[in-house]
Amino acid sequence: MTTDDGVPSTPDPARAVDAVWKLESARIIAGLARMTRDIGLAEELAQDALVSALEQWPRSGVPDNPGAWLMAVAKRRAVDHLRREQRAARGQELLAHDQREQLRTAQFEPHDPYDETDPYDGVNAYDDTAPDPHDDLRPAPGAAPETGPGTGPGRTHPGTGPGTHPGTAPDTDPRDDDNVLRLMFLSCHPVLPTEERVALTLRLLGGLTAEEIGRAFLVTGTVTARRIADAKRTLAERRVPFELPQDDELAARLSSVLEVIYLIFNEGYSATTGDDLLRPGLTLEALRLARLLAALAPDEPEAHGLAALLEIQESRSAARTGPTGEPVPLHEQQRGRWDPLLIRRGFASMLRARDLGRTPGPYVLQAAIAVTHAQARTAGDTDWAGIAALYEALVRLLPTPVVRLNRAVAVGFARGPEAGLALVDELDADPRLKDYHLLPGVRGDLLSRLGRHTEARREFERAASLTRNTAERAFLLRRADALAAAVSWTAAHPGPPAPPDPRALGRAAEEFLARDDLDPATVRSYHQTLRRLRLALGDRLPLTELTAERAERVFTTAWGDASPATWNRHRSALRSFAAWAGLDDDPAASLTRRTPTAPRTPPLDPAGLDALWALPGVPPREQVLWRLLHESGAPVKRVLALDVEQLDLDDRRARSGDTWVSWRAGTALLLPTHLKGRTRGPLFLTGRRPGPARRAAGADLDPVTGLARLSYERAEHLFKRTTGPLDPTGTGWTLSRLRPRR
Repeated sequence: MTTDDGVPSTPDPARAVDAVWKLESARIIAGLARMTRDIGLAEELAQDALVSALEQWPRSGVPDNPGAWLMAVAKRRAVDHLRREQRAARGQELLAHDQREQLRTAQFEPHDPYDETDPYDGVNAYDDTAPDPHDDLRPAPGAAPETGPGTGPGRTHPGTGPGTHPGTAPDTDPRDDDNVLRLMFLSCHPVLPTEERVALTLRLLGGLTAEEIGRAFLVTGTVTARRIADAKRTLAERRVPFELPQDDELAARLSSVLEVIYLIFNEGYSATTGDDLLRPGLTLEALRLARLLAALAPDEPEAHGLAALLEIQESRSAARTGPTGEPVPLHEQQRGRWDPLLIRRGFASMLRARDLGRTPGPYVLQAAIAVTHAQARTAGDTDWAGIAALYEALVRLLPTPVVRLNRAVAVGFARGPEAGLALVDELDADPRLKDYHLLPGVRGDLLSRLGRHTEARREFERAASLTRNTAERAFLLRRADALAAAVSWTAAHPGPPAPPDPRALGRAAEEFLARDDLDPATVRSYHQTLRRLRLALGDRLPLTELTAERAERVFTTAWGDASPATWNRHRSALRSFAAWAGLDDDPAASLTRRTPTAPRTPPLDPAGLDALWALPGVPPREQVLWRLLHESGAPVKRVLALDVEQLDLDDRRARSGDTWVSWRAGTALLLPTHLKGRTRGPLFLTGRRPGPARRAAGADLDPVTGLARLSYERAEHLFKRTTGPLDPTGTGWTLSRLRPRR
């Protein structure tokens, strides 16, 4: 590009840095992570290189190969860091040796494979592919040095030329793709909660800032940053290796990566909250990640299947919304607005998945459904019978309620709305769909096609009350209003829809809760019960139709697995409402009162305890807390309330009110290291300083560090997250299970 006077224009350094970071951050961080074996450190080093670019490029100009420039600077800093660690380790080697000898003399030598004082021989102990710290690190061909003249535009570095793609080193390390794939598997590791996987993936592989990710998911940048920090901490604490999974676990780990990309795309394709239906930034980022994964794992048909699915889904984005942002159903979309290039790319990815010759997986089957839609020239040409058959196969592989609901839609088009409605009715009692707005939305559509407009209108209103997306809520309410008008026309009463019946469920519930004789606590309790009834049955349901059968279905779906106390509380609320409304038929008649039982949490068996104590990478604080809870048998809150000055280390006990908390050898061995010389303050501290809005009381603050007492909620969360892999249910154990059998 040139200016008006013919002089070559200079790229804007700030924009160049941003663009190169988006393109190259994953490759740079992945290469550094392989060298340092620390994902947090790798990102810090990459950010340092980015800062150097922001400082130098405005003066010296943007290099011909900015990606290689950043990589060279970042690797140099990584080697400097490893050299410093090597010198520090050598300086501590003698001290570490003496400490181990003392422990051995005391006939106790705990083996810690992650002991930071263990000596290691050079940088290569981290990675046999890392550069030798005793060699000079020279920039890769095409990379600019960190300092020095001659790095601006117009200078050609060795190995570059007109054919070199910007931001890509011409002599790319053949391990680069392998490193990026390792980074992808690491950021999507199953030990992380889903929201942390998504945030970390967008951060490391998408180059997005915490604020950008937060805006996409309608949370603050602070929340996103905390999720990313928690994810990095978990990966470090659990010692998750920076390596590709072995053959026996590749399929399970690959499914986690695919799921994260799929979730990112779905959030952009149909936003769960906010004013807009679409978030193009997320769909495009997910599509980029899907293409990257397919290129890095060319022999995995599911990776190509996901890429095909997202290509075809994205091809419809221009036709999915109307002039005011309202959703346009698939069968009403203008197919001329579908992107033919993306469709062709989707077809090509589908062919690659098919040519691998394996049994189709969930993403390949979903891609086949998308291909069938794309092959139809008009909505009337759609092969709904073929799509229904594909959904039958998908349900056998992935029998989730959402997949079964989609099958009901396909069956409704292939075999008629009656057949689809029968399948939807089977899902009505599934508690996983109790707040899923598409369930009443699909039911309303099928009822409308059957001419049952009054019932359909209620279903659309119920769907509108469940969705958190403004555009989708407006669309559903318009459909409900249109059906109300159709009912009026059919009844030969033209004009606008009639106002809500004062004897309808919604209006009656609001009047019941507005009574002056109810205290605030009772109002909150009754509100929970009536809100669930209104969401499940719709605000316009006449009270005369609030039957015992309907109430039982709602209660079974919402509170079927709840405790007897919860079930009885909601039952009493419904009976009070029915009595106030003067209903002739008691809707709670079939809801039998449950007999409360004392909750009993079974303690962990010896095998579970052995697995817990053998977990690697558990922080010292958690080790002490869990051992103390198990050996003392004291309640969790009592142990967390202990202060350092209450401890009697010689007698192995601590005063807690009028009782004592005592422990045995396991806790006694760990406590001195945990205390680190502290003489007062809470025994267990949180790892973060409290913010101004969460300032703890003086008794709950450490007088030296200012850290607050570890809360019960945080301790429970950490224990459940750590023990999730050990729990057959995957939810993790509660701290109360550490109490021994009595």
